[in-house]
Amino acid sequence: MQVFVTGASGFVGSAILKELIAAGHSVLGLVRSDKGAEEVAAAGAQVLRGDVNDPEILKQGAITCDAVIHTAFNHDFSRFKQNCEDDRKVIEILGDALAGAGKPLVVTSGVGLLNYGRPATEDDVPPGSDVIPRAASEEAARAAMAKGVDAYIVRLPPSTHGAGDHGFVPVIIDIAKEKGESAYAGEGHNVWPAVHRNDAARLYRLAIEKRPALKVFHAIGESGVLFKEIAEVIGGGLKMPAVSKTGDDIAAHFGWFAHFATMGCPASAEKTKATLGWEPRGKRLIEDMKANYFN
Repeated sequence: MQVFVTGASGFVGSAILKELIAAGHSVLGLVRSDKGAEEVAAAGAQVLRGDVNDPEILKQGAITCDAVIHTAFNHDFSRFKQNCEDDRKVIEILGDALAGAGKPLVVTSGVGLLNYGRPATEDDVPPGSDVIPRAASEEAARAAMAKGVDAYIVRLPPSTHGAGDHGFVPVIIDIAKEKGESAYAGEGHNVWPAVHRNDAARLYRLAIEKRPALKVFHAIGESGVLFKEIAEVIGGGLKMPAVSKTGDDIAAHFGWFAHFATMGCPASAEKTKATLGWEPRGKRLIEDMKANYFN
């Protein structure tokens, strides 16, 4: 089938593109920049130049392809709430374009929305976007489902990792470099789920191929990695101490990232594995960090 992928040159989107092509599918990749267009074309995909917030571009991609995978998202946290609402609009446009077409739409969310003091499951529903702005994407996906669109939600963990990562772990590394020490909050017992990006890419592919009754999938390779262990590996990689921060020192060290550094959101992928036959095969987070994050 031909698959329309938004964010096709991004960290996750580019892995999905390669996964789809390797499995025999063709890809139409949405990109904004010349560099992105070159990368997508070099990977063997067709290029659609344009902005993900352009309704006509989105409609063109959705209508001309057999399936849609939406990974594009603006990670500028200085305007996070607006970015979440923009993503809602994108999903609404894609959903309206696919209504009645019988084509699958896969959107991206995160397990960080779910914090219940236990491993979150695919059955859990996050609080509303008035409480957690990022929930807007799931609300839009469920609204599309209500219109008869065959929509699916893939929840990614706080660390979707691999060579070339520019997500949360590199953010912590940069903070440690700036501060001269690697830190964790309190005893560092909060945990982050993790998955290798190639494993996540395979999950997206399986979702559009199998189109099961289950509508929410967890791309979870590891249910929870201790944040203290992450900080210690960073300390070792940068040859600096790993230290505990408490009280106001947490915000002083992490700044805007303090919420994520203290977040604990263990998650299960048992239903995802049973439904899709998906099993993570890539490196685990700590192994990957040691191999690729300090070269």
